[in-house]
Formats: sequence, C-alpha cells, structure tokens
Amino acid sequence: MGFPKRRVLATAEETLVPPEELPEGQLIARVIRGTGNNLYFVELPSKESMLVLLPPKFRSTIWMKRGSYVVVDTTTVEGRESKLGGEIVNVVRDEKAWRKAPYWPKEFVKQSYLPSDSDDEEESTVGKMPPSDEEDE
Repeated sequence: MGFPKRRVLATAEETLVPPEELPEGQLIARVIRGTGNNLYFVELPSKESMLVLLPPKFRSTIWMKRGSYVVVDTTTVEGRESKLGGEIVNVVRDEKAWRKAPYWPKEFVKQSYLPSDSDDEEESTVGKMPPSDEEDE
C-alpha cells in the first residue's frame, strides 16, 4: 500500500520552491546514476563524485533520473563509518527557479541540445527532400 496522498503532495510541494539560502554542509549535486537500494552516485561542482542515500520521505514519491539535481547534506553521515558521502535532503524540481538562486554553482551550466550555428559545419539536411537524380542528366 502506498503513502497517503497528503504526504505525497506535501513532499512534492516542499521540493518545488528553492530555499532562501543553503545551510552549511549542504551542496547542490548532479545525479550521475542510481546504484539500487536508494543509493545514488552524484557529481559535486568540484567534479568529485560521491555515494549518497535517498531518505524514506522521498522513496516511492519522487523519482530521479540521470542529470537531475539534488541538495546533499554531508553533515548527516559524519559519525558513520561507511562509503556514504551524504544524504539527499531536497530534490530540484523547478530547475529554472533554482538556477536564479545566488548559491547555484556556476559549474552546472545549462546544457542546450540545439545544434550550434557555426559556419564551419555543413547545412543540416533534416526535414529536406533527398537530392533528385534528374539534376545529373
């Protein structure tokens, strides 16, 4: 049986708006891959990767894919002897609003998937008819 709907909606609403500032020990990181058992490899702005834990309040409520962003708290696992580097405390859902925050790392540049308009490249043939054989005669 799933979580009550009010709990799911509360968790989703909590992650929608970015906080005013991040407390010390919390960092924004990019999800590299999920490793199973609610563990994820994330990349920090310093290009360092670490293993983090997804807490129970986000499990079966919010799914994360590669390239999405999360807020990681590194102070929650200081006393433990494990491979964990931190715990996910927030999930970035409205990336546009989060990017406007003053604490957003400059290393996480927004990637555009549109082809660049440089003069060295050939003109794209996407959506055009193939050349006809009549021109050769």
